[in-house]
Amino acid sequence: MKKKKSFMLMSLAICVFLLMGCASDTINDDEDGTDTVEETSSSGEKVDVDIFQFKVEFKGQFEELVDLYMSENENVNLSVQTVGGGSDYAASLKAEMASGNEPVIFNIGGPTELDEYRDYLADLSDTEAASSALDGTLNGIEDNGEVLGLPYAQEGYGLIYNKDIFDQAGIDPTSLTTFSALEEAFAEIDAQKEDLGLDAVVAFPAMELWVMGNHLANHYIAPEFNSDIIEAYEADTINFEYGDQMKRMLDLQNQYSAQPVLSLDYSMQVEQLFSTGKVAVIQQGNWIYPTIDQMDKAFAENGIGMIPMPLEGEFEDHLPVGVPQYWAVNKNASTEQIQAAKDFLDWMYTSDTGKDFVLDEFKFIPAYEGYDADRIADPLSQVVYQYSVEGKTIGWTFMATPVGWNEDILATEFQKYLAEDASWEDVLATSKDEWEKSRQ
Repeated sequence: MKKKKSFMLMSLAICVFLLMGCASDTINDDEDGTDTVEETSSSGEKVDVDIFQFKVEFKGQFEELVDLYMSENENVNLSVQTVGGGSDYAASLKAEMASGNEPVIFNIGGPTELDEYRDYLADLSDTEAASSALDGTLNGIEDNGEVLGLPYAQEGYGLIYNKDIFDQAGIDPTSLTTFSALEEAFAEIDAQKEDLGLDAVVAFPAMELWVMGNHLANHYIAPEFNSDIIEAYEADTINFEYGDQMKRMLDLQNQYSAQPVLSLDYSMQVEQLFSTGKVAVIQQGNWIYPTIDQMDKAFAENGIGMIPMPLEGEFEDHLPVGVPQYWAVNKNASTEQIQAAKDFLDWMYTSDTGKDFVLDEFKFIPAYEGYDADRIADPLSQVVYQYSVEGKTIGWTFMATPVGWNEDILATEFQKYLAEDASWEDVLATSKDEWEKSRQ
């Protein structure tokens, strides 16, 4: 009888132990050998959502927000992979899709990439974020009544300058609205660069195809299409009506840049040269602010400003402003993953916690209603916002050019030109021909 009772007690103890084990945390051994603890929600297994995103400038802040979200939503496991900066995000995304390792959340550009990834895009029109998006920020990402992406933010770019160096050199940045004025200013700074402690006037990262093919080129291509992204998307050809000005801007930056420009990348431009005061000017956008802030907070807050690149014509003293990328959700994912992705994106842009991160940590210019514009703190975003309010903006038509054309064709031709392997006439002729072939 005692043996039977002991056996029953032992069996009961084992059952209790097993039940406790089922309710306890699951320990996984990571690839680096460290143990991590994953909590299992009472509702069942966690929903895994892979995020494949391009914005290196807010990588750390974004991952912090993701961790915060998971701490409040234990049934979701978000993992983030950031590919950008010196890496080709577009090519990396294609490789991910082709490998069968499709992310649940990823980034796409405007109409061109919408067409390219149409079969992967879930309808996000039922999200709170979609209904809160500002007028114009969903242009080019809607199709047949469906909203196929949610805007990151609004961004703008131009020439970012070191205020102290300009003051010492006696340069008034607000006067640099023409090519002749900018050329004279660069020459003046160059003449004083030793006294100013500069390596060069400019850091021009010609290694980065997007800096030249997307941003520099857009400033002189958009006016040809009346700064209209849809007009550019529907155009069968390009005539480079402002091609002479585009060449002038390319030549000017190359002439006064730290060399060799073809080996100079984004990190060298922003971190090693501009943030350390080794150059006075760089062509970049407000997205670089978090990087500068991390390196030198005082310089970021009080030492930098932004002006437009010169452009003679209707859009003089206009700043290119647009939506850099959109968050897309993979419709091939499971129903649970799609809903979890929508919930996270809604939380990021519409919850109080998310809004605080968007303004204070990401340093974004919101693309959604319900934000306090007075809290846009950094000086670069203030410039972009002011130009937007005044209606002095140029559209981002590089989001609507033929697939890969800006970087793979135009910027590659720019590199050949800078290496003296192609004439400027060859650059324009080849780029025009490739545009027309793509649109046939």
